[in-house]
Amino acid sequence: MQNYLNVEGKVVLVTGASSGIGAATATLFGRLGARVSMGFHSNQKGAEATRDAILSSGGTAICLRADVQIPSEIESLVSRTAAELGPIDILVNNAGSLIERAALMTQTVESWDSVMSLNLRSAFFCSQIVGNSMMKRGTGNIVNVGSIAAHNGGGPGAGAYSAAKAAVITLTKSLAKELAPHGVRVNCVNPGVIDTPFHEVFSTPEAMKNFAKMIPLGRVGNPTECANAIVFLASDAASYVVGESIEVNGGQMMR
Repeated sequence: MQNYLNVEGKVVLVTGASSGIGAATATLFGRLGARVSMGFHSNQKGAEATRDAILSSGGTAICLRADVQIPSEIESLVSRTAAELGPIDILVNNAGSLIERAALMTQTVESWDSVMSLNLRSAFFCSQIVGNSMMKRGTGNIVNVGSIAAHNGGGPGAGAYSAAKAAVITLTKSLAKELAPHGVRVNCVNPGVIDTPFHEVFSTPEAMKNFAKMIPLGRVGNPTECANAIVFLASDAASYVVGESIEVNGGQMMR
């Protein structure tokens, strides 16, 4: 029987791969036999720990530092990945953060620009640079990571983040239309409340308990549950899925 979830031998670039959903995604791809490049910016220790775990289990992985807000650094990340592992087959645009909670009257221009740059600009230019090679080869998959905040506005002070993630969903559809004729599929995963370092920074333990009460499954999610959806979209099991967003939120919001 053919394994449509087979990603063995594929070259995968995951941005923001040093912790949380990015680390779980890199780990899962590595466990399934993909050749994984993990992009990180500041958390070198986390990226190296994930890489070492993949290597110790017999997988192939490298971790490379880059600021994916800067096109020249993306180009370097992509070229180094290709030199060490081969052309990129799968791009996971996971890098992103709330950065800080800022209400309407306290959000600065610099803070707004930082949130938009990290969450939206990075996804666009990573897709542009990697997508160029994919188009030439007539094959490839791009999976963007959005957020439930794109639909419900997020928590207090998450206006810029929510707007950026909503734009990521719209960008997904635009890129999908442009790249599909060239054999490249683009889709998105929108995590709900996931137990990651993100919420350790931006949500209190009490808030996490309250979130769980609003989720039909009665619990928050874990990073691997998001990674499962990402791998599905990047595999042949999703060969006719284009421009879509999968909501991974335990039923908190049903589309």
